[in-house]
Amino acid sequence: MKKQVIVVGAGPGGLAAAMQLSAAGYQVKVLEKQAQVGGRTSKLQLGDYQFDLGPTFFMMPQILEEVFARSGRDLHEYVDMREVSPLYTLKFGDVAFSPSRDMEYTKQEISRLFPGNEAGYEKFLRIEGEKFDRVINLLKQPFTSIGDFFTKDMWRALPRLNAFDTVYGRLSKYFTDERLKWAFSFQAKYLGMSAWDCPGTFTILSFLEHRYGLFHPIGGVNQVCHAMARVIEENGGEVLTNTGVEQVIVDNGKATGVQLENGATVQADDVIINADFGYAMTNLFDQNDLRKYKQENLEKKGLSLSTFMLYLGVDDTLDLPHHMVLFADDYKQNVDDITKEGKISSDASIYVHNPSHLDPTLAPTGKSALYVLMPVPNLEASIDWEEQKPLVKEQILDRLEKEPGLAGLREKIEVEKTISPLEWEKEYYVYRGATFNLSHSLDQMMYFRPHNKFEDVEHCFLVGGGTHPGSGLPTIFQSAIISSDLLQDQYGTKAPVILDTEVPTVKEQF
Repeated sequence: MKKQVIVVGAGPGGLAAAMQLSAAGYQVKVLEKQAQVGGRTSKLQLGDYQFDLGPTFFMMPQILEEVFARSGRDLHEYVDMREVSPLYTLKFGDVAFSPSRDMEYTKQEISRLFPGNEAGYEKFLRIEGEKFDRVINLLKQPFTSIGDFFTKDMWRALPRLNAFDTVYGRLSKYFTDERLKWAFSFQAKYLGMSAWDCPGTFTILSFLEHRYGLFHPIGGVNQVCHAMARVIEENGGEVLTNTGVEQVIVDNGKATGVQLENGATVQADDVIINADFGYAMTNLFDQNDLRKYKQENLEKKGLSLSTFMLYLGVDDTLDLPHHMVLFADDYKQNVDDITKEGKISSDASIYVHNPSHLDPTLAPTGKSALYVLMPVPNLEASIDWEEQKPLVKEQILDRLEKEPGLAGLREKIEVEKTISPLEWEKEYYVYRGATFNLSHSLDQMMYFRPHNKFEDVEHCFLVGGGTHPGSGLPTIFQSAIISSDLLQDQYGTKAPVILDTEVPTVKEQF
């Protein structure tokens, strides 16, 4: 008889785990509280406009290709993935820097805008490449015991981890111009952290962008989640939306199923948790069934920052890059406001996503689906978001309208939606509105992060940003590979790798 697996949450990690397990012969049931799949990676529909709710690009698509291959599928038969080049446009006042993964092109741009830093760029690519090649195996292995630190891969990586330096500190060894340091360190915000606090290990994030590029799936990143749901159903699994889980049923320390919000119970041999980690620990378990992650212990954990979102349906074709970051004049102060002072910056950095020129499916002809993100403190800060929401929205629009391609933006907005940290918690069940989950400080990495095989309850596994290897889509997919393998290990089975995914076959779009 097939083993029964319940996956709580149809985010990318839960779907990736369910896809692999359904292909391996397990009877899988994915239970999603919301009306559609994707979680923070779902589609937002406003009238005739479509937006990605959260992540707006893929990097390292080969990990996603591996997930599909393990499920007996080819990613590119399900998703039309396009490379975006240049990577993004970074604006420092009047200076616009648009790096590419074309090394010679980027070196020329650095020579033109930041003369004298070309050698530092080459050094960055060389040294960070060597580090990544040593660190990658640590991201693939589970950390279920302290003994996992004493592996050959760990000893090989240890001299290159830079764990006791910071991302900003590492970049200062390559570049002399502050703006270049920011250009290669702002990726720490993908983890919801300050580059001045984030462990130096994570300089590999910007390196990965420059080595492997950034990719846009036609229809949005959310289309990958819909594709994974299709594969699960093709393999005989179920994906049930509007089906909220009230509690994980634990019997003698073992997960045996779930109780639904409608009162029904569903039995299972194993339960995989893809809900936000903090939300799951405070809402999905009887506190008496937990030891390490009771609510009082969870409150001592460090959390990521949050985001303030604007989704704007604009009656115009906007002359903007696909990805653009408008840096604050004093970027360090802006980051400190968010992560240390717990306040909204008067001079904020803003990310603008304008995919409509590459992807015609997101807005009607002649119009644009504009996505705007401003990093802000999570709900641990004393900010009245009901009061501040309209003020922050106007602050963002004021800043955007100073851009040449966005003059008169307000008059062109046809539909809009705002999400503050308050909505992230109330509408999307994100603990404290910390959109990037637990922070990635040294005491919350690898073995010290919640384990893929959940420590507090047997036959319970974690996937997503709240477990190893951490936040961000590539690492979330890696968590799904690790956790699905661990689940199968207990039964002596493994999903076969059917396709060769060594060489990405994504299309390039200039």
